[in-house]
Amino acid sequence: MSAIEYRFLEPLDVLFLRGNKLFGDPGSYGESLVPPWPSVAAGALRSRMLADDGVDLPAFAAGRVTHPTLGTPENPGAFRVTTFQMARRFADGRVEALVAPPADLVISEMDGKAALVRALKPSAPAAGVLSSSPLPNLPVLAEAERGKSASGYWLTEAGWQQYLAGKTPLPVELIKSIELWRIDPRVGVGLDATTRRAADGRLFSVQAVAMIKRGHRIGTKKGNAGEKPILADYEVGFLAGVAGAMPPASGMVRLGGDGRAAAIHSAAPNATEPDYAAISLAKRCRLVLAVPGIFPEGWQLPGTDAAGRFHLGEVSGRLVCAAVPRAEVVSGWDLAALNGKGQPKSARRAAPAGSVYWLDELDATPEALRKLAETGLWGEVAEDAQRQAEGFNRFCLAAWI
Repeated sequence: MSAIEYRFLEPLDVLFLRGNKLFGDPGSYGESLVPPWPSVAAGALRSRMLADDGVDLPAFAAGRVTHPTLGTPENPGAFRVTTFQMARRFADGRVEALVAPPADLVISEMDGKAALVRALKPSAPAAGVLSSSPLPNLPVLAEAERGKSASGYWLTEAGWQQYLAGKTPLPVELIKSIELWRIDPRVGVGLDATTRRAADGRLFSVQAVAMIKRGHRIGTKKGNAGEKPILADYEVGFLAGVAGAMPPASGMVRLGGDGRAAAIHSAAPNATEPDYAAISLAKRCRLVLAVPGIFPEGWQLPGTDAAGRFHLGEVSGRLVCAAVPRAEVVSGWDLAALNGKGQPKSARRAAPAGSVYWLDELDATPEALRKLAETGLWGEVAEDAQRQAEGFNRFCLAAWI
């Protein structure tokens, strides 16, 4: 696989990160999806690359022009999004990737702050316990008292390193989403296409996402003279990794709905990599989806047979447990369809990012594990080359201790 080029995309305005939920009924509103799908970064960067190279966009959309690295809309070239996640950029240029807690982590709060992080463990159900799971083990949280889990937290780089090593992150290795972005509700007016004026009864509300900027207030702390504001010393945006092409290193891209501006910065993040040698030696691991997984069999990993045996590339094992939240639907808008007129992309059911799969009886060399992680959960011939180029089905391996 070619070297990965990293870019930090810094929003310069609020973003409209539309998901897949319809709205329009009285009292409803358009929700924003944070983080958005990796296709958002793929579309923004590819559009900018085509513009920089002076490509005839209508001809490219119609498939009459082939780009050296982007190929054509129907047959993508070497361009691949390998990474797309939340991140923050400090004044010295350092970029820290932020990761949503995987599905096997449970966070508890006390006084509005994270107080305890616990991990689900695969456990065989007791005799007589029935479930709809086809796997031999269930993800179980052993606790003396029932409690309610908290949401809205993200793992810092240190917390993610702990997780990949098979350890449970500490509360201090978490950051709240309110310190990363705020929701800014906006009201819009539907227009009459004929008269070009406001149409009666067509007011609507949408969620705009305002990313935290350096100097924004993110909290308060008690001092001798009372409470003092805590100001952010970072800019929040997205970290995108691209292989097989050279994305622009500066300038701007159009990001999300309505094409809001985002600045491009070259980045050299601390690429946290699991210990593939230790995982190979232990012969078991956790597989964590970094982005939504579009799988032929729904939630099940590609290459898994009816007996739960997993085999993809040169990696094989036995799927013994899974923690998969409710499925989501991935779609989008295809600008190149219908000779550039555009049309919706096919809606695909996907396993959400953060889904965790436990693999036992693992048979793979460290090199095979690394190669699979670089390729993603795709067969030798990708079932959907366009979605592969957009960065779906990417994952990380973590130790299972």
